[in-house]
Amino acid sequence: MKALFIGGTGTISSDVVALAQQRGWDVTLLNRGTKPVPEGMDTIVVDIHNEEAAAKALEGKYYDVVAQYTAFTVADVERDIRLFNGKTGQYIFISSASAYQKPPTDYRITESTPLANPYWEYSRNKIAAEEVLMAAARATNFPVTIVRPSHTYNGTQPPVAVHGENGSWQVLQRILAGKPVIIPGDGTSLWTLTHASDFAKGFVGLMGNPHAICHAFHITTDERMSWNQIYQTIAGALGKPLHALHVASDFLARHGTCYELEGNLLGDKANTVVFDNSKVKRLVPDFVCTVSMAAGLRKAVHYMLSHKEAQVPDEAFDKWCDRIVEAMAAADRAF
Repeated sequence: MKALFIGGTGTISSDVVALAQQRGWDVTLLNRGTKPVPEGMDTIVVDIHNEEAAAKALEGKYYDVVAQYTAFTVADVERDIRLFNGKTGQYIFISSASAYQKPPTDYRITESTPLANPYWEYSRNKIAAEEVLMAAARATNFPVTIVRPSHTYNGTQPPVAVHGENGSWQVLQRILAGKPVIIPGDGTSLWTLTHASDFAKGFVGLMGNPHAICHAFHITTDERMSWNQIYQTIAGALGKPLHALHVASDFLARHGTCYELEGNLLGDKANTVVFDNSKVKRLVPDFVCTVSMAAGLRKAVHYMLSHKEAQVPDEAFDKWCDRIVEAMAAADRAF
């Protein structure tokens, strides 16, 4: 069975590619060649956004599965429909669980939860792309499967709710320095973190699965933790106390000048989510997540501490945090 991964070297896709190979898939990567690929793996070096060049590179080729990790807009999937209609048995589009209704009318999320996100253009683009693909499935039998990951990480840095452009290291630095750390809301909303190695089990189980055609799936762990628990676990792994500063999410979104927070918070992380994974489990009976959130967070903290290249400072984010801290202190002083 042959699979083409468009991208294939990112946070989520690298684990999927590795597991697909382990399970006997003949994997080819199509990308621009800017990142290292596993030794010996077939690659097609072309920019998928150059449709003419991509069509030439793919001429005469057929894949049982095409997994698209780099499509974000209607134009992207319209191009892919032209490139792959009749040339693949299954086209898997990576959407996003952030596409689900925000704010949610029910904390329990199933694949039939409405898709609507007024806060984040990224999510609205994914929704529009899904609609185009499903229309093509109805009109021309385009063999689409939609996968909606939620917060998926690969263990090289612990996920946090609020960070700057350079990732989560500066949050760890604030904990190590005994500085206040910003947690949105009161920190009690529930969140789900899925390790990429667990996500891969569900994804590879859908590859080549005829029952997955014309269906959407989210693939997450069944576990959830509050943001307070997540940050406390990170602080515990650092061996330091957590000095939490709870700040209203809409206040952070209005003043998130160092990082776009409206979509990331109001359109995603500020909302309690509990995912019902029964649909993917019906098709992939061996889909069981084995990396607990606490263990994954601790491992990610230890990775950052032991890898200097992962310790990227973010002065702008640190100063922004200090301004938020002072703003909260000023509000307290006003009373």
